[in-house]
Amino acid sequence: MTMSPKSRAAAVSVASNSTLVLLKLAVGFLSGSVSIISEAIHSANDLLASLIAWVSVSKSDKAADAEHPYGHGKVEAISGAVEAALIILAAIWIVVEAVKKIMRGGETEHLGLGTAVMAVSVVANILVSRYLFRVAKREDSLALEADAHHLSTDVYTSLGVAVGLAIVWGARTFTGTNAFDIVDPIVAIAVALFILKIGVQLTLSSAGHLLDHSLPADELRTIEAILKNHPEVLEWHNLRTRKSGSQRYIEAHVTLRGDLTLSMAHAAAHQMEKAINAALPSAQATLHVDPPEALPPHRRPPTASSTPR
Repeated sequence: MTMSPKSRAAAVSVASNSTLVLLKLAVGFLSGSVSIISEAIHSANDLLASLIAWVSVSKSDKAADAEHPYGHGKVEAISGAVEAALIILAAIWIVVEAVKKIMRGGETEHLGLGTAVMAVSVVANILVSRYLFRVAKREDSLALEADAHHLSTDVYTSLGVAVGLAIVWGARTFTGTNAFDIVDPIVAIAVALFILKIGVQLTLSSAGHLLDHSLPADELRTIEAILKNHPEVLEWHNLRTRKSGSQRYIEAHVTLRGDLTLSMAHAAAHQMEKAINAALPSAQATLHVDPPEALPPHRRPPTASSTPR
């Protein structure tokens, strides 16, 4: 069975994270490095997020059915919310482990190997996250975007751990002391605060999709321009928009000229729906046609040439 571009991208993320988790755990236990073990747990967090994204994009691609007439796009918003929560938990975990390390101290062995593993993690996550961001933008997938953010945060945490280990390694090599061992947990805390910010932003974004937030202002202007420029339209009202996964739903009432026949009014509405669907990706517009007499007297256009304000 051929996978969709979204499912293929999610599968690549799962494979990458699985490899990094095993690699970091092996080196972490070998070296006794708390920061590397914490990074392994962070990557395990990313792996769980990737699995969630993989399942959600596969589910969201399913066509609408009798029980889900508007499709399954909301699965991606739910996935994004779960992944945002995991990002926040990861940030808290890093802070806790860093504080513990500051308080109890402890030496780390095989610093060169640990630094190399973190460098590999940085490169791998940069490549995979960029790939996911491209697919997420092209396919308009919130789940893949959240997964890409997950991996991009892992880039910073891995880089922070790598820099910390390199500083400790260099200090021990050239000075023979452990004076710089505290650098590692301090860098980890700084990176955790950055991760926390991204987690909060993703939470707000997912909440907007779950609460049926309207389409962005530029897309609303596109819709309004199409309605305004159609020669048969006198006025429109009750414009409502929302998004479910990558699918956009647009509804509006349009007041057409009173001298149009039913077939002419239907054709005009169909033309505008087709124009909106063509202007916005994955859009499904539904227009309700009203005659001028259906409007309250104070809202009725004075002439057939009136245009909406």
